[in-house]
Amino acid sequence: MRTEQEMMDIILGIARNDERIRAVYMNGSRTNQNVPKDIFQDYDIVYVVSETESFIKEENWIRVFGELIMLQEPDKNNQTWGGQVDVYPSYGYLMLFKDGNRIDLHIETKENMLLEYQNDKLTVPLLDKDDILPCISAPTDLDYHVKKPTELSYLSTCNDFWWCLQNVAKGIWRHELPYAKQMFELVIRPHLDQMVSWWIGCETNFQVSVGKMGKYFKNHLPDTYWQQYERTYSDHNYDNFWNSIFVTCELFRSLAREVAENLRFVYPIKDDRNMTAYLIHVRNLPKDAKKIY
Repeated sequence: MRTEQEMMDIILGIARNDERIRAVYMNGSRTNQNVPKDIFQDYDIVYVVSETESFIKEENWIRVFGELIMLQEPDKNNQTWGGQVDVYPSYGYLMLFKDGNRIDLHIETKENMLLEYQNDKLTVPLLDKDDILPCISAPTDLDYHVKKPTELSYLSTCNDFWWCLQNVAKGIWRHELPYAKQMFELVIRPHLDQMVSWWIGCETNFQVSVGKMGKYFKNHLPDTYWQQYERTYSDHNYDNFWNSIFVTCELFRSLAREVAENLRFVYPIKDDRNMTAYLIHVRNLPKDAKKIY
């Protein structure tokens, strides 16, 4: 596996030797000092180019970076599926190499760079042939810190969490596993994760990032809460699924109450009690029931 220095030498060497490439910058986890380095970190690289068309037409030019396991071109995929994508201001290549390294490369025009460059505070300039990159501050993950909720957003999250659990319950009763699982994972879990994030924010004065999709939850939750969180995942067995639902409710309840206390909100305990009783009732409902109550 090529080292970080070898990869950066390749990335910058290609840019220096290609007159079409006028500047290079990097963002992502490698520019974030709060993220531990490991062997799976991508190189999130942007080449600012005089024009993109010649790169896009010369499909094999990216072979200079190394031997590929797989390539994805998101803009091409969007076009294939009928998306209206103007590829000429910016175009992306996601490359996984046989030595395990990965580069997420975007080429973009100067005009596009001027629109995007200062939007990500984790940006680091690497090469600038024409002094076209605007001056920016040192990289910071400030934009990715957990944001303090308003009372309305807190209450909305609680309401939607408890309300949508009825859909999970009826999906299980009907033996509609795909529906029940997706309702839980795509609707309920995001609300749980939001409450986990707010709880961590309260504990850290909203000065940390929990990472994409909560990947740093384990770093910030006490063991008891993390172990509960682990148990919110279940398999296809309906009894196990029900157990994970009630663990999810217990964890959400604990976190939401502490967030409310910290931020001086009022936790909607009535919704909690009513829906918990409803879930228990539906779990015990016979499969040939003619009515719910």
